[in-house]
Amino acid sequence: MASKNNGRRLQATSYKLPVLAMQLVACALWFGACGQSTSKDTKFQQYYVQGEQLYIKNCSNCHQKNGNGLGRVYPPLNTSDYMDQHRNEVICLIKYGKEGEIIVNGKKYNMPMKGIASLTELEIAEIATYIYNTWSHQYGRVEISEVQKALAKCQPK
Repeated sequence: MASKNNGRRLQATSYKLPVLAMQLVACALWFGACGQSTSKDTKFQQYYVQGEQLYIKNCSNCHQKNGNGLGRVYPPLNTSDYMDQHRNEVICLIKYGKEGEIIVNGKKYNMPMKGIASLTELEIAEIATYIYNTWSHQYGRVEISEVQKALAKCQPK
């Protein structure tokens, strides 16, 4: 009887091995294909990770960690027509802030946003990379040169 059970185990195991092997190959191919573009771009990954930390430290108190904003007080970043249409202005807002009304997704917001003047161009690029590649956004890395151009056009008054 013991040898009969061992035979069943061997038969079940021998059937599972090819299936398991195919699953492992499929997973490796899937992860390889999905990771190819991002693993090649370590600079993007660095910007994204650092940007997330900077966002949590400087921005999430108002815009929330999930990017949904805070009611009618602070606008969402998660799904935001303003972000989609005003990328250069968003870069400027990070550094210099904004006073006055802003309309996001058809809703008016009028709470002043304090800028973070101490942020470097690199840190702004990192935050922008994070917010423009999280939640509903997939825009790729924001380059320092793009931040420099945007900031040159919006110097504080």
